[in-house]
Amino acid sequence: GAGPAVEVEVAVEVAVEVVRAPSLALPPPGRYPPVVFSSQVYPARELAPSEQGASLVRQAHALVGHLAAPRPAIYFADLLASAALGWGGIFLGARAWPSRWAWPLLALAVVALYRAASFIHEITHLRRGAVPGFTLAWNALVGVPLLLPSLLYVGVHGVHHAKHHYGTARDPEYLPLGHWPPWKLGAWVLHAGLLPVALALRFLVLAPLSLLHPRLRAWVWGKASALTINPEFTRSPPLPSERTGFLVLEVACVGWAAALVALLVRASLRPRYVVAAAGAAAAVGVLNQLRTVVAHRFRNDGRTLTVEEQFLDSVNVPGPGLLAGVWAPVGLRYHALHHLLPGLPYHALGPAHRVLMAALPVGGPYRRANEPGLLVALAALVTGAGAARR
Repeated sequence: GAGPAVEVEVAVEVAVEVVRAPSLALPPPGRYPPVVFSSQVYPARELAPSEQGASLVRQAHALVGHLAAPRPAIYFADLLASAALGWGGIFLGARAWPSRWAWPLLALAVVALYRAASFIHEITHLRRGAVPGFTLAWNALVGVPLLLPSLLYVGVHGVHHAKHHYGTARDPEYLPLGHWPPWKLGAWVLHAGLLPVALALRFLVLAPLSLLHPRLRAWVWGKASALTINPEFTRSPPLPSERTGFLVLEVACVGWAAALVALLVRASLRPRYVVAAAGAAAAVGVLNQLRTVVAHRFRNDGRTLTVEEQFLDSVNVPGPGLLAGVWAPVGLRYHALHHLLPGLPYHALGPAHRVLMAALPVGGPYRRANEPGLLVALAALVTGAGAARR
C-alpha cells in the first residue's frame, strides 16, 4: 500500500546503541522480523497457510518465474531519466515563475519525481547485489535531496508482506480504509501533502534533538523513522549490519537540510527553488496516498488472512493506457500480482500480468483481483465501505 505501502534490509537509524534504552518500551528485536522475499519469487511458505492460495502461487511461478531476474540497465536508465526530468523541471519551473511555462514544467517535475521516488519500493525487494550500486545512486539522486532516504522504508515494508502481520494491527501499511466514509478518505489522502514538512522536522529538528537523551532517541527511532500509514506501528531496532549505513544516510540528510537552510539565510539560494521542490514533494505525497487507497481492499478486521485472502485483498489496476503509469509508476499498479510474487522486478510485472491473464482461469482468483481503472477502484472501495457501515 500508500502511498503506495512491502526484502532485503530493515529499519532506520542514526545514533545506534541508544535505541535500546530500557526505559522506553520498544518491541524486542525480532518481534517484527525483517522477513523478506528478496530474490524469492514464490513466497507461499512465508504466508498464512492455504492450499488453494499456495496453489495459485505455484501456478503463477510456473508461468512467469523466468521473469524474476532484475535488469540493471533498465533500473539505472529509468532512475537517471526520472531524476533528471524531475530536478530539471523544478529548476526550470522555479526559474520561469511566474510565466506560463512554470506550471507545465513543475507538473512534469512532480510526475518524474514521483516515479523516481517510487523506486524506494524496489530497493526494499531487491536482493543485495542484484543491481550493484543502485541503492547508493538512488539515495544520492533522490532519497537524500528529498529527505526521503531508503532507511525510512527498508525493513518496514517487509513487515507488510510477513505472513502473520499483513492486514493486522501489526502491519505498518494497513488501516481499515475499506470501512471509512468518503470524506475521511479524502482528508486522509490530502493530508499527505504535509510530507515535506514532516521530513524537514524529522531531519532538521528531531534528529539533532534525539541525541540529547536516549529515551527521545528511542522514540524518534520507533515512531518517526518509518514510512507507514498505521500510527500504532513501532519500529524494531536495526540489524547490526545496517546501523552504519543508516547512520550515514541520516547524517547526509541532516547535512543536506542544514546546508539548504544556511544558503537561504545567506541569500545564496532563492526561496522559490526550495518552495518549488517542497511543493513537488507535497504533490508526490498526495499522489502516492491516492495510489495507496486502491492498492488493497482494506476490509480486513485484524485477523490473519490466508494466502488467497491476502491476494484478494490486494488490487491490480493495469489500465487504462499510460495514465496508470503516472499515478501508479514503477509497477505499483500491479499490486495484487506483487503480493502474489514479491520477488518479480517492476519491469517484469506488466509482461507477467498479461501472461497470467491469458493462462489462468477466467473465473479464478487472479481475475477477481483486477479493477479496470483508478475511478472504478475508488468507487469499489467507497461502495464497499458504505455497505460495511449499513
